Amino acid sequence: MNGTNISHWFVSLCIAALAGCSQPAKTPLVVYSPHGKDMLEEFAEKFEAANPGVDVQWLDMGSQEAYDRIRTEMANPQADIWWGAPSTIFMRAEKEGLLSPYRPSWGDSIAPEYRSAADMWYGTFITPEVIVFNSRLLTKANAPKDWDDLLDPQWKDKIILRYPLASGTLRVIFSAMVASSLAKYGSEANGFDWLRRLDANTKSYTPDPTQMYLKLAREEASVSIWDMPDVVLQQKLNNYPFDYNVPASGTVLLTDGIAVVAGAKHKALAEQFYEFVTSEESLVLQANKFYRIPARSGLPKEKLPSWITSASFTPMPVDWDLVSQHESEWMRKWDEEVKGRGRSN
Repeated sequence: MNGTNISHWFVSLCIAALAGCSQPAKTPLVVYSPHGKDMLEEFAEKFEAANPGVDVQWLDMGSQEAYDRIRTEMANPQADIWWGAPSTIFMRAEKEGLLSPYRPSWGDSIAPEYRSAADMWYGTFITPEVIVFNSRLLTKANAPKDWDDLLDPQWKDKIILRYPLASGTLRVIFSAMVASSLAKYGSEANGFDWLRRLDANTKSYTPDPTQMYLKLAREEASVSIWDMPDVVLQQKLNNYPFDYNVPASGTVLLTDGIAVVAGAKHKALAEQFYEFVTSEESLVLQANKFYRIPARSGLPKEKLPSWITSASFTPMPVDWDLVSQHESEWMRKWDEEVKGRGRSN
């Protein structure tokens, strides 16, 4: 490179640097969500493409962790929008003043049980909880078909579960069993007895869903309980030998939601993001690519995958407000009085 070229190169570099410095800073939009890196990255990129002045900063974490974090940050909120958690957690957050009201443009297209009456949160997805099994070891005919089947001694050390205290899914399933006991017998006792007998048959609890999938796929256990959409996802994405039975007496039907965080620094942008990820186009993409079942009605069935349109399940009657009020207390009792003690009974 001769002297003239070096000069030109240096001048160009300075111009580029100055141009970079002169670009306006992007507005950050902070999203707390358990929806996973792939889905969060895709929708962050799409939203930024539609809104070039925005920098979507997502944090992928468990739904319970997101709740704990938003609660801790209440005096100085760091998140703008909370995308994903069971409705029971959103109910608690609503009572604690952690959410800001927002009625989306599609607010009339969702059943009352899938939303907050005060517009504090709305359901985005519904998730039936199922009995999942390794299809190399079991068939639909000889795998457990209902919740009580899991308590049969033949399944001792053949069940593997996600560690319930860290899992919104397991917390909701366990709490639904206690709530059902209260509704049926007027006491929590039968519900906790059910949990003790399940604990007695459980080989181990895994710290995250990936470990649970791997152990089930490697035949370290043959049965678990988990989300139906995730089972289908693991079948198709990782070719895992998984199949499932929808519990005959009724599935625990979890509603996953979205909400604007109270005191959000970028509330208008948060509402834009809310509309963006819950638009018809986005929900159809989430159903087809990320195996989510939309909670709202009115989406064209021909655009949804067949595993959704052909799915058949009956929701278990559950007092979700009761679950929301007592979930923490019941899970603490499970941790202190049930976990690891079922085998001694």
